[in-house]
Amino acid sequence: MKTRPLIPAALVAMLFIALAGLPARLHAQQGGSPAQKQKSGDNSGQGQQDMPGMDDGMPGTDMGHDMPGMKMGKEGAGKDSDDQQTEHGAMNAMSHMHHHQMMGPHMYMTKPRTATPQDWAKADEIVKELRESMEKYKDYHVALQDGFRIFMPNLPQAEYHFTNYYNGFLESFSFDPSRPTSLLYKKTGAGYELIGAMYTMPKRVSEEQLNERVPLGVAQWHLHTNMCLPPKEQRGHADLTKFGLQGSIITKDACTEAGGVFYPVIFGWMVHVYPYEQTREKIWGQ
Repeated sequence: MKTRPLIPAALVAMLFIALAGLPARLHAQQGGSPAQKQKSGDNSGQGQQDMPGMDDGMPGTDMGHDMPGMKMGKEGAGKDSDDQQTEHGAMNAMSHMHHHQMMGPHMYMTKPRTATPQDWAKADEIVKELRESMEKYKDYHVALQDGFRIFMPNLPQAEYHFTNYYNGFLESFSFDPSRPTSLLYKKTGAGYELIGAMYTMPKRVSEEQLNERVPLGVAQWHLHTNMCLPPKEQRGHADLTKFGLQGSIITKDACTEAGGVFYPVIFGWMVHVYPYEQTREKIWGQ
Protein backbone atom coordinates (compact mmCIF):
# COMPACT_ATOMS: atom_id res chain seq x y z
CA MET A 1 0.00 0.00 0.00
CA LYS A 2 1.28 3.43 -0.95
CA THR A 3 1.99 5.59 2.10
CA ARG A 4 1.60 9.36 1.93
CA PRO A 5 2.54 11.85 4.67
CA LEU A 6 -0.18 12.96 7.03
CA ILE A 7 -1.56 16.45 6.59
CA PRO A 8 -0.35 18.76 9.39
CA ALA A 9 -2.97 19.59 11.99
CA ALA A 10 -2.35 23.26 11.28
CA LEU A 11 -3.96 22.87 7.88
CA VAL A 12 -7.09 21.48 9.47
CA ALA A 13 -7.12 24.50 11.75
CA MET A 14 -7.00 26.65 8.65
CA LEU A 15 -10.20 24.96 7.54
CA PHE A 16 -12.00 26.23 10.61
CA ILE A 17 -10.91 29.77 9.85
CA ALA A 18 -11.80 29.49 6.20
CA LEU A 19 -15.30 28.19 6.86
CA ALA A 20 -16.14 30.73 9.54
CA GLY A 21 -17.84 32.93 6.97
CA LEU A 22 -19.97 30.30 5.24
CA PRO A 23 -23.21 31.73 3.81
CA ALA A 24 -26.22 31.23 6.03
CA ARG A 25 -27.90 29.08 3.42
CA LEU A 26 -25.30 26.34 3.86
CA HIS A 27 -26.82 24.28 6.65
CA ALA A 28 -25.79 20.91 8.00
CA GLN A 29 -27.53 17.95 6.41
CA GLN A 30 -28.63 14.61 7.86
CA GLY A 31 -29.19 11.15 6.40
CA GLY A 32 -27.95 7.62 5.81
CA SER A 33 -25.15 6.32 3.61
CA PRO A 34 -22.80 9.15 2.61
CA ALA A 35 -22.86 7.95 -0.96
CA GLN A 36 -26.63 8.24 -1.28
CA LYS A 37 -28.13 10.33 1.51
CA GLN A 38 -27.79 13.72 -0.22
CA LYS A 39 -29.69 12.97 -3.41
CA SER A 40 -32.77 14.99 -2.58
CA GLY A 41 -32.48 18.51 -3.97
CA ASP A 42 -28.91 17.90 -5.08
CA ASN A 43 -27.96 19.67 -8.32
CA SER A 44 -24.34 18.57 -8.26
CA GLY A 45 -22.17 19.76 -11.08
CA GLN A 46 -24.81 21.85 -12.80
CA GLY A 47 -22.89 25.07 -13.13
CA GLN A 48 -20.04 25.72 -10.70
CA GLN A 49 -16.37 26.00 -11.39
CA ASP A 50 -14.79 25.85 -7.96
CA MET A 51 -13.40 23.02 -5.85
CA PRO A 52 -13.29 19.73 -7.82
CA GLY A 53 -15.35 16.82 -6.63
CA MET A 54 -17.59 18.99 -4.48
CA ASP A 55 -21.36 19.11 -4.11
CA ASP A 56 -23.85 21.43 -2.49
CA GLY A 57 -23.51 21.97 1.24
CA MET A 58 -20.08 23.60 1.05
CA PRO A 59 -18.76 26.68 -0.76
CA GLY A 60 -18.00 26.01 -4.40
CA THR A 61 -20.08 22.84 -4.50
CA ASP A 62 -22.49 23.69 -7.29
CA MET A 63 -21.36 25.71 -10.25
CA GLY A 64 -23.65 28.53 -9.08
CA HIS A 65 -22.03 29.12 -5.68
CA ASP A 66 -18.79 30.86 -6.57
CA MET A 67 -16.05 30.37 -4.03
CA PRO A 68 -14.23 33.68 -3.57
CA GLY A 69 -10.59 34.10 -4.33
CA MET A 70 -10.19 31.95 -7.42
CA LYS A 71 -8.34 34.53 -9.55
CA MET A 72 -4.81 33.30 -10.05
CA GLY A 73 -1.75 35.27 -11.04
CA LYS A 74 1.61 34.25 -12.42
CA GLU A 75 2.19 30.47 -12.18
CA GLY A 76 -0.94 30.07 -10.08
CA ALA A 77 0.11 32.40 -7.27
CA GLY A 78 -2.99 33.94 -5.69
CA LYS A 79 -3.70 37.63 -5.84
CA ASP A 80 -6.41 37.21 -3.21
CA SER A 81 -6.84 38.48 0.30
CA ASP A 82 -5.28 36.59 3.19
CA ASP A 83 -8.66 35.12 4.11
CA GLN A 84 -9.25 33.82 0.60
CA GLN A 85 -5.79 32.26 0.44
CA THR A 86 -6.46 30.62 3.79
CA GLU A 87 -9.61 29.16 2.27
CA HIS A 88 -7.60 27.78 -0.65
CA GLY A 89 -5.13 26.15 1.70
CA ALA A 90 -7.85 24.57 3.79
CA MET A 91 -9.67 23.20 0.78
CA ASN A 92 -6.45 21.86 -0.69
CA ALA A 93 -5.49 20.17 2.55
CA MET A 94 -8.80 18.35 2.64
CA SER A 95 -8.74 17.49 -1.04
CA HIS A 96 -5.78 15.14 -0.64
CA MET A 97 -6.38 13.54 2.74
CA HIS A 98 -6.20 10.05 1.28
CA HIS A 99 -7.92 6.99 2.67
CA HIS A 100 -4.62 5.40 3.72
CA GLN A 101 -3.94 8.47 5.82
CA MET A 102 -7.14 8.66 7.81
CA MET A 103 -9.34 5.62 7.40
CA GLY A 104 -12.15 5.68 9.93
CA PRO A 105 -15.34 7.60 10.68
CA HIS A 106 -14.21 10.63 8.68
CA MET A 107 -13.63 8.65 5.51
CA TYR A 108 -16.18 6.69 3.51
CA MET A 109 -14.66 4.23 1.07
CA THR A 110 -16.40 2.32 -1.69
CA LYS A 111 -16.83 -1.33 -0.79
CA PRO A 112 -13.93 -3.52 -1.93
CA ARG A 113 -14.61 -5.87 -4.83
CA THR A 114 -12.68 -8.65 -6.49
CA ALA A 115 -11.19 -7.37 -9.71
CA THR A 116 -12.01 -9.31 -12.84
CA PRO A 117 -9.70 -9.57 -15.86
CA GLN A 118 -12.09 -7.17 -17.59
CA ASP A 119 -11.68 -4.70 -14.71
CA TRP A 120 -7.91 -4.74 -15.02
CA ALA A 121 -8.09 -4.43 -18.80
CA LYS A 122 -10.27 -1.34 -18.43
CA ALA A 123 -8.00 0.11 -15.73
CA ASP A 124 -4.93 -0.52 -17.88
CA GLU A 125 -6.55 1.36 -20.77
CA ILE A 126 -7.38 4.30 -18.46
CA VAL A 127 -3.75 4.45 -17.33
CA LYS A 128 -2.49 4.22 -20.91
CA GLU A 129 -4.68 7.13 -22.05
CA LEU A 130 -3.89 9.16 -18.95
CA ARG A 131 -0.13 8.64 -19.24
CA GLU A 132 -0.18 9.71 -22.88
CA SER A 133 -2.23 12.83 -22.17
CA MET A 134 -0.08 13.76 -19.17
CA GLU A 135 3.21 13.59 -20.99
CA LYS A 136 3.17 17.25 -22.01
CA TYR A 137 2.38 18.23 -18.42
CA LYS A 138 5.71 16.99 -17.18
CA ASP A 139 6.52 20.60 -17.89
CA TYR A 140 4.26 22.17 -15.29
CA HIS A 141 4.28 25.47 -17.19
CA VAL A 142 2.25 23.75 -19.90
CA ALA A 143 -0.33 22.69 -17.32
CA LEU A 144 -0.66 26.29 -16.18
CA GLN A 145 -1.01 27.46 -19.76
CA ASP A 146 -3.77 24.89 -20.29
CA GLY A 147 -5.87 26.19 -17.41
CA PHE A 148 -4.68 24.16 -14.44
CA ARG A 149 -4.31 26.21 -11.26
CA ILE A 150 -2.14 25.49 -8.21
CA PHE A 151 -3.65 25.44 -4.76
CA MET A 152 -1.45 27.43 -2.37
CA PRO A 153 1.89 27.14 -4.21
CA ASN A 154 3.77 28.75 -1.31
CA LEU A 155 2.43 26.32 1.29
CA PRO A 156 4.63 23.21 1.82
CA GLN A 157 2.68 20.10 0.80
CA ALA A 158 3.43 16.47 0.04
CA GLU A 159 1.45 16.76 -3.19
CA TYR A 160 0.34 19.87 -5.03
CA HIS A 161 -3.00 19.79 -6.82
CA PHE A 162 -3.09 21.59 -10.16
CA THR A 163 -6.82 21.73 -10.82
CA ASN A 164 -8.72 22.45 -13.99
CA TYR A 165 -12.19 23.55 -12.89
CA TYR A 166 -13.72 23.11 -16.30
CA ASN A 167 -12.50 19.51 -16.37
CA GLY A 168 -14.10 19.01 -12.97
CA PHE A 169 -17.36 20.37 -14.32
CA LEU A 170 -17.23 18.03 -17.32
CA GLU A 171 -16.51 15.07 -15.03
CA SER A 172 -20.03 15.49 -13.65
CA PHE A 173 -21.44 14.46 -17.02
CA SER A 174 -18.91 12.34 -18.89
CA PHE A 175 -15.64 10.50 -18.41
CA ASP A 176 -12.50 10.92 -20.48
CA PRO A 177 -9.41 9.24 -18.99
CA SER A 178 -7.23 11.85 -20.69
CA ARG A 179 -9.08 14.67 -18.92
CA PRO A 180 -8.43 14.44 -15.15
CA THR A 181 -9.84 17.05 -12.80
CA SER A 182 -6.44 17.56 -11.15
CA LEU A 183 -2.80 16.83 -11.83
CA LEU A 184 -0.63 15.86 -8.86
CA TYR A 185 2.90 17.19 -8.51
CA LYS A 186 5.63 17.08 -5.90
CA LYS A 187 7.86 20.09 -5.33
CA THR A 188 11.46 19.92 -6.54
CA GLY A 189 14.34 22.32 -6.59
CA ALA A 190 13.63 23.06 -10.24
CA GLY A 191 9.86 23.43 -9.90
CA TYR A 192 7.35 20.57 -9.87
CA GLU A 193 7.54 16.89 -10.82
CA LEU A 194 4.38 15.26 -12.19
CA ILE A 195 3.44 12.12 -10.26
CA GLY A 196 -0.28 11.50 -10.69
CA ALA A 197 -3.80 12.68 -11.32
CA MET A 198 -7.22 12.80 -9.71
CA TYR A 199 -10.66 12.01 -11.13
CA THR A 200 -13.86 13.23 -9.48
CA MET A 201 -17.60 12.60 -9.48
CA PRO A 202 -20.49 14.27 -7.62
CA LYS A 203 -21.34 12.75 -4.26
CA ARG A 204 -24.87 11.98 -5.40
CA VAL A 205 -23.80 9.18 -7.75
CA SER A 206 -24.06 5.49 -6.85
CA GLU A 207 -21.18 3.09 -6.41
CA GLU A 208 -22.29 1.36 -9.59
CA GLN A 209 -21.79 4.61 -11.47
CA LEU A 210 -18.33 4.94 -9.94
CA ASN A 211 -17.59 1.36 -10.94
CA GLU A 212 -18.48 2.17 -14.54
CA ARG A 213 -15.70 4.78 -14.59
CA VAL A 214 -12.94 3.18 -12.56
CA PRO A 215 -13.70 -0.41 -11.51
CA LEU A 216 -14.10 -0.76 -7.76
CA GLY A 217 -12.08 -3.96 -7.78
CA VAL A 218 -9.12 -1.92 -8.97
CA ALA A 219 -9.44 1.28 -6.93
CA GLN A 220 -11.52 2.61 -4.06
CA TRP A 221 -13.18 5.98 -4.46
CA HIS A 222 -13.56 7.97 -1.26
CA LEU A 223 -15.64 10.68 0.39
CA HIS A 224 -14.64 12.91 3.31
CA THR A 225 -17.38 12.64 5.92
CA ASN A 226 -18.69 13.55 9.39
CA MET A 227 -16.99 16.87 9.97
CA CYS A 228 -17.98 18.99 12.95
CA LEU A 229 -17.06 22.63 12.50
CA PRO A 230 -16.38 24.19 15.93
CA PRO A 231 -18.33 27.12 17.37
CA LYS A 232 -17.50 30.40 15.66
CA GLU A 233 -15.70 31.81 18.68
CA GLN A 234 -13.37 28.78 18.78
CA ARG A 235 -12.40 28.61 15.13
CA GLY A 236 -9.07 30.33 15.59
CA HIS A 237 -7.99 27.93 18.35
CA ALA A 238 -10.22 24.87 18.06
CA ASP A 239 -9.51 21.59 19.82
CA LEU A 240 -8.43 19.40 16.89
CA THR A 241 -8.87 16.27 18.97
CA LYS A 242 -12.62 16.98 18.89
CA PHE A 243 -13.35 19.00 15.75
CA GLY A 244 -12.54 18.62 12.08
CA LEU A 245 -11.69 15.65 9.88
CA GLN A 246 -9.47 14.05 12.49
CA GLY A 247 -11.59 14.90 15.53
CA SER A 248 -13.51 12.58 17.83
CA ILE A 249 -16.93 14.12 17.06
CA ILE A 250 -18.58 12.04 14.35
CA THR A 251 -22.34 12.55 14.83
CA LYS A 252 -24.68 15.49 14.37
CA ASP A 253 -26.02 15.17 17.92
CA ALA A 254 -22.55 15.29 19.44
CA CYS A 255 -21.63 18.21 17.21
CA THR A 256 -24.76 20.14 18.19
CA GLU A 257 -24.07 19.47 21.87
CA ALA A 258 -20.56 20.90 21.38
CA GLY A 259 -22.04 23.99 19.73
CA GLY A 260 -20.66 23.14 16.30
CA VAL A 261 -22.05 22.75 12.79
CA PHE A 262 -22.16 19.28 11.27
CA TYR A 263 -21.39 18.34 7.67
CA PRO A 264 -22.08 14.67 6.85
CA VAL A 265 -20.23 14.88 3.53
CA ILE A 266 -17.47 17.25 2.40
CA PHE A 267 -16.71 17.54 -1.32
CA GLY A 268 -17.61 14.71 -3.71
CA TRP A 269 -16.12 11.40 -4.80
CA MET A 270 -12.39 11.34 -5.52
CA VAL A 271 -9.93 8.75 -6.78
CA HIS A 272 -6.18 9.18 -7.30
CA VAL A 273 -4.01 7.40 -9.84
CA TYR A 274 -0.21 7.33 -10.13
CA PRO A 275 0.50 6.16 -13.71
CA TYR A 276 4.30 6.25 -13.38
CA GLU A 277 4.40 3.63 -10.62
CA GLN A 278 5.74 0.19 -11.52
CA THR A 279 2.86 -2.07 -10.44
CA ARG A 280 -0.89 -1.99 -10.98
CA GLU A 281 -1.48 -1.91 -7.25
CA LYS A 282 0.76 1.09 -6.68
CA ILE A 283 -0.67 2.86 -9.72
CA TRP A 284 -4.11 2.72 -8.10
CA GLY A 285 -2.85 3.40 -4.58
CA GLN A 286 -3.59 -0.04 -3.15
